[in-house]
Amino acid sequence: MSSLTTLFLKNLNIMTNKLQYIIRTLLSLQSLPLFGLAIALTIGSAAFSQESSTWEPKEHEVPNGGKTHELSEGLPIAAFSSGGAKESALEDFIEEQKVAGLLIIHNGKIRLERYAMDHSDTGLWSSLSVAKSVTSTLVGIAIKDGYIKSVDDYVTEYLSELKGSAFDSVKVRHLLTMTSGVKWIEKYTDPDSDIAGFDKYTTADDMKAIVSYMRRLPAVAEPGKKFNYSTGETHLLGALVSAATNQSLSEYLSTKIWIPYGMEQTATWRLDRTDQEMAGCCLQMRLRDFGRFGQFVLDDGYINGESIVPDDWFKTATKIQMPLWPGGGYGYGWWIFNDHSFEALGIHGQKIYIDPSRKLVIAINSAWPEADSNARHFAAASFIKSITDEIDKE
Repeated sequence: MSSLTTLFLKNLNIMTNKLQYIIRTLLSLQSLPLFGLAIALTIGSAAFSQESSTWEPKEHEVPNGGKTHELSEGLPIAAFSSGGAKESALEDFIEEQKVAGLLIIHNGKIRLERYAMDHSDTGLWSSLSVAKSVTSTLVGIAIKDGYIKSVDDYVTEYLSELKGSAFDSVKVRHLLTMTSGVKWIEKYTDPDSDIAGFDKYTTADDMKAIVSYMRRLPAVAEPGKKFNYSTGETHLLGALVSAATNQSLSEYLSTKIWIPYGMEQTATWRLDRTDQEMAGCCLQMRLRDFGRFGQFVLDDGYINGESIVPDDWFKTATKIQMPLWPGGGYGYGWWIFNDHSFEALGIHGQKIYIDPSRKLVIAINSAWPEADSNARHFAAASFIKSITDEIDKE
């Protein structure tokens, strides 16, 4: 793990001392704007509950290969360049929104790249729940490879230990859309909630920890009927992919994307207590590799002239599968806010924004002092709008 990543994770632990107050404040709001995404929209169990755990987490490497997918330099966006009309707006956004890395890729070329807060082009940064979009993509790849037959398969076909539990009637698509109907409480102020409980959970039954933990939970809704944000469901989805492929998520991600697509640096993925990747969070990579993953998705999963996902996978995955507000909702691990773009999101300001209509990818690494903030979401959306406005003028 790089020194920057270590520092960032230490900072996250410090931030957790403030989370209880922040979340109580958010919960006191009568309603949240669209970008609020309820509270703490994508926290993994890493950032909150380590404070109460003496366990030292481990990581798997996601090796890259010897060939790098080069991102050539495009023309700078004039308005954001030195002396440009929006130069000060860019500087204000970086400083006020605690942006550590900002990358704009347009038509496959870098139009803007900035670092701050001691981050650099060689440093790794934690994805937090941006990893959920990576995990959902691995499901599509496993379907293309024949390891998983369909999103309509029952999860018990791949995780037989779940038979006899509330997951008997749950399908793969329900995990992708967080609509299993299985009870999961993701309240970070409650030490007895599931998000905190799983981090402390130990198992003596030779099962993967997430399988052992989730099989004990009751059903509270019919599958497919109710959205409930559950990091546990994405963790479970990762265990399902590992079981189906007989590979670790890190190995599968490496062999299917990191090496053949040409990621620039080996990434790392945090493990749970039974050495299963925590599929809902905590994938560390360079800023440019966040951008490359976005470009891979924008390119419809094509590597060397061949798509490694099923036909129309990303069209379906980034379509609203579960409406959550007028014109927006959740797909297969992706957030949709309008009809022309979609996003992978993580707390503390992590983002991959993809706009196929403009052939645009924006990757942002941030260190918000808050896990989630309506004001900061609006600031990011406003800044992205200013970027698209300038691109549309060209």
